[in-house]
Amino acid sequence: MLISAAVCPHPPVLVPEAAGEAAPELDAMRAACDEAVRRLGASRPDAVVVVGGGPETRAYGGEATATLRPYGLDLVWGSGPDLPLSLTIGHWLLTRDGTLLGQGTSEVQPEGVRYQSVAFDATPDECLRLGRELAGCAPHVALLVMGDGTACLSEKAPGSLDERAAGYEDAVAQALGRADTAALAGLDPEVSRQLQVAGRAAWQVLAGAAVGANRFEAGLLAREEPYGVGYLVASWRRPERGQEAG
Repeated sequence: MLISAAVCPHPPVLVPEAAGEAAPELDAMRAACDEAVRRLGASRPDAVVVVGGGPETRAYGGEATATLRPYGLDLVWGSGPDLPLSLTIGHWLLTRDGTLLGQGTSEVQPEGVRYQSVAFDATPDECLRLGRELAGCAPHVALLVMGDGTACLSEKAPGSLDERAAGYEDAVAQALGRADTAALAGLDPEVSRQLQVAGRAAWQVLAGAAVGANRFEAGLLAREEPYGVGYLVASWRRPERGQEAG
C-alpha cells in the first residue's frame, strides 16, 4: 500500500558539484527536495521505491550503480548495473537525507530500497499498471518519483519556446499539489513528448500507485523554471487512520 510519495526533478545540476559556480541558483530547489525526502522517511515505510524515466522499463536492486561520470564528476555509488540519470539523482537525494538508508528514524535498510525505471515512451496504461504493482510490493510503500517538467518554457530552453508549455506546466503543478491522480493519468504522451517532458511516465506510475486509495494530503513545495525547464517538488502523505476527512 502506498503511504507517501515525494516528487522531485532530476537535472544533473541539482548536484552542487555539477552546477559549479551556478550551484547557489538551485539552493532553494535542493532544500525543497530535502524536505520532501525527509517527509518520506517520516512516514516510516517498509520499502522505498525510487521511480524515474529511462530508456526501458526495468527494476534494479539496491546494489545498482549510481554514477555521474557521464556528466564530468567522479561520483560513483554501488557496484551493480548503472542506473539511468533519473534514478541516479534519486539515489543522491537519499544519500543526502540518510534516514531512508538505515541511518535514521525510518530504519529502512539499503536492501529495502528499490530502483524502478519506466520507459519514457511507456503508455499510460503501462505506467498505471506498474504503479499498482509497486504499491503492492510491501505493506507500507513510499515512492520517490523523479521527473522534470517541460523543457520548452523559454526561447533559450533546450526545446525552445512552445506556447503550450506554460499551460501544461500549470496543470501538472496543480495535479501534484492536489494529489489529483486522474489529471496525472490523463497526461497525453504525444503532447508530453513534443514538450520534452521527462517526468510524464514517472508521474503516471505515481498515479497508478495511488489509485483506489483514500485521498492523500498533498502540497507543492517548490516550482521553478531555470534554463526554461520546469522543476517541481511535491509531497504526498496518506492520512493516518482517524485523521482522514469524513
